Amino acid sequence: MNTIGSSGSLVTPEVWEGREMRQALANRDISDIYKLLRKHGVSQRQIAAATGQSQSEVSEILKGRQVIAYDVLARIADGLGVPRGYMGLAYDGAMAVRATEHEPSGSPAEEDETVKRRKFLTHAAAVAMGASVFGAEEGEWMLSSAQTPAPSRIGMTDVQQIQAATKALRDLDYRHGGGTCRDAVVAQLNWARQLLHADCSEHVKQRLFVSLADMHSLAGWTSFDMGLMDPARSHFGKALQFAKQANDDSLVANVLYRMGRVYLHYQQPNEALKLFQLGQIAAQDSGSALTVAVMCANEGWAYGMLNRPDQVEKMLGRTRDEFARADLNEEPDWVKFFNRHDLHGMTGSVYDALAEFTPERYAPLAVSETLKSNESYGDNMQRSHVFMLGMQATNHMRSGDVQQGIKVGRQALELGALVKSARVPDRLRPLQLEAAKHTMNPDARDFAEQVRTFREARSV
Repeated sequence: MNTIGSSGSLVTPEVWEGREMRQALANRDISDIYKLLRKHGVSQRQIAAATGQSQSEVSEILKGRQVIAYDVLARIADGLGVPRGYMGLAYDGAMAVRATEHEPSGSPAEEDETVKRRKFLTHAAAVAMGASVFGAEEGEWMLSSAQTPAPSRIGMTDVQQIQAATKALRDLDYRHGGGTCRDAVVAQLNWARQLLHADCSEHVKQRLFVSLADMHSLAGWTSFDMGLMDPARSHFGKALQFAKQANDDSLVANVLYRMGRVYLHYQQPNEALKLFQLGQIAAQDSGSALTVAVMCANEGWAYGMLNRPDQVEKMLGRTRDEFARADLNEEPDWVKFFNRHDLHGMTGSVYDALAEFTPERYAPLAVSETLKSNESYGDNMQRSHVFMLGMQATNHMRSGDVQQGIKVGRQALELGALVKSARVPDRLRPLQLEAAKHTMNPDARDFAEQVRTFREARSV
């Protein structure tokens, strides 16, 4: 009989305190941990669902397959509800609260993803609009952490240190994925938040709010990149609050855009669209044409996933118009990534979404746009390059050019092996499924198996 715990764990908290279990946790012996869970009546299917693994992966681990990668160990610990400290893993303040404090009934650990999405949208609306327009809850989903003493006084030099650290860590994320820098982002953030209690001028405080918003946004993004949804949501929520305190409408739009992208990744276009539309209000208020263009492009992507070609073309038209009138020298730093090459990539992503419904019409358009985007990527944007190569390859196959799809797809796998991101195997799933459709083509069958093997290895 299963012993589902009251804090969202598969088992009651006492199970983690057993001598054998504590030893297995200390040794990070995932095989023994899973075997002990099986003895408590937890099925392989339940373990797989909690940890984000396939049942075949869980079976292999039960047979002795080792799990060594830090980010995977952290994901397993979080999924099972194990205090990270029991496995010698670092955790941010949000996780520390979950590990050390008893959560009351109705706490975030017990809520399903639908409730959490609704509460985040409520919070986002309350912050962005100045009042809650979607419900009465105010941030119950958000985790909190204790604050430490602050320096007595700070100036712009201290703020610039935060900005420099954020830029360096964001470059690592773009280049190699969130797994290379997330813990460093959280550690820097814990230091930076101390400065909130220091004396400073109003100008310094305003820039501090901006810098903390940006760093929380990066913490949220890297958490999402590693499949850690609850910490991601908490960091994005705090980023939104700091951006609003700083009266920085463009940064508010930035945070809402990133959280919307999280929901797009998890195939929730309706929720994503609501966040993009909130972000569009902030973007319009900011006066930044490039920010408006980013929001329009992402709204188009959501409409593409909803198979709304009429709205897609409207949003793409607005995206091009706003992009054309943007002055890159005057735009906020966060949005300057959206250059002409990224415009092609976003347009390709929108057509890729529509190609799932009408491949004969939209797959060739997706190929054309992603091809232009892929020609521009360097080593500083490896993760985005993997995503776009996978998308291009998928649409080559949808267009009937299977061999070219395989060629480009192999490039995606080769580059994907260098990127530490939980999103890589997820984003290559359509490529695997499309290749598997070509059952009469032995090269396509072999490639589909190659992608499957790659994805499973990267998911463990």
